Amino acid sequence: MSGKRDEIMDVAERMIRTHGYNGFSFREIAAEVGVKSASVHYHFATKADLAAAVARRFRERFEAELAERSTADSNPLSDWRDLFRGALADDGLMCLCGILAVGGNDLPLEVAQEARQFMLDGIDAISNLDGFSAEDGARIMAQLEGAMLLARSLGDPTVFDKATRHLV
Repeated sequence: MSGKRDEIMDVAERMIRTHGYNGFSFREIAAEVGVKSASVHYHFATKADLAAAVARRFRERFEAELAERSTADSNPLSDWRDLFRGALADDGLMCLCGILAVGGNDLPLEVAQEARQFMLDGIDAISNLDGFSAEDGARIMAQLEGAMLLARSLGDPTVFDKATRHLV
């Protein structure tokens, strides 16, 4: 059953990254996965439960990929930039937690908390790099999310490259 759960989460993630929190329904996910809507509800009681689980998985996956890239001779800011750029290049979609953060106060609490945690973890991780402050962490996270938003809205991934080139 965890295979179906993962498949449901994969479809929900793509739908959220494409259309935001309000851009999907259990019925649409069920149709794409090839199950009844009740099967989606079996795994996730509510839309908020599903979106929070997807955001948590996204954050954990991002952190794991970042840790995997990190070596003694790697540039940590390049690693951050490469992960954001990779997501944009792979499918042209927004960072999941960035698109959720746009929903802000309209999101269910558990979903907003997961999106906020991604941002806070990012700010904290960047702030803890040698020579960086909390202000630097916030500025760099804003640049990465903003550059991704701008590149997507203009339909031009090179905008991301230009806006974040100094991080390499």
